[in-house]
Amino acid sequence: MIKAVNIHKCFGDLEVLKGVSLDIAKGEIVSIVGASGAGKTTLLQILGTLDTMSNADGKLFVNDIEISGLNARKLARFRNTHIGFIFQFHQLLPEFTALENVCIPAFIAGKARKETEARAVELLDFLNLSHRKNHKPKALSGGEQQRVAVARALINKPDIIFADEPSGNLDSESAEALHQLFFKLRDEFEQTFVIVTHNEELADMADRKLVMVDGNII
Repeated sequence: MIKAVNIHKCFGDLEVLKGVSLDIAKGEIVSIVGASGAGKTTLLQILGTLDTMSNADGKLFVNDIEISGLNARKLARFRNTHIGFIFQFHQLLPEFTALENVCIPAFIAGKARKETEARAVELLDFLNLSHRKNHKPKALSGGEQQRVAVARALINKPDIIFADEPSGNLDSESAEALHQLFFKLRDEFEQTFVIVTHNEELADMADRKLVMVDGNII
């Protein structure tokens, strides 16, 4: 599903990633933990194709496709089709309803409105949010907003979900519900999850926990 080989990332003279290599299997839930500054989010962004590695000899394969071989247009389409993102802050657009927010990635992919809205309603129902579909983000609780963001990440049926501190902005009850949801989604839709977190409970629930120290996985 994901294979990274010798990933380096530098910001000026600062080397944040120092030759990271890893393999992640389809349907696996992997957590990445480590102190602030260890390189977790930088690695997640590179694996998720939001950023690029600094070295020419590094390799990244997602679904057996070498990402470095894609031009910008093909990469954007690949990302939209195969990858979903969940962030600490939900990043919902405040002027749109929950339903409209969920639909946006599918509209970007050129999918038909009727099909997209039906899929969005199905996801919101799965996440126990169908009764909130016409509410804008400001009318939703923090946990509800994050579940809308999860539905948005799922709308294009991606193979992989990347989550960066997904429960970091939630109360403990909402965080626990979100953590359980990831495993329910994996079992229901067979998706792969890569989760950067400081939440040790979530990290320990994963199939595999990777620990980063000073730009390397130990």
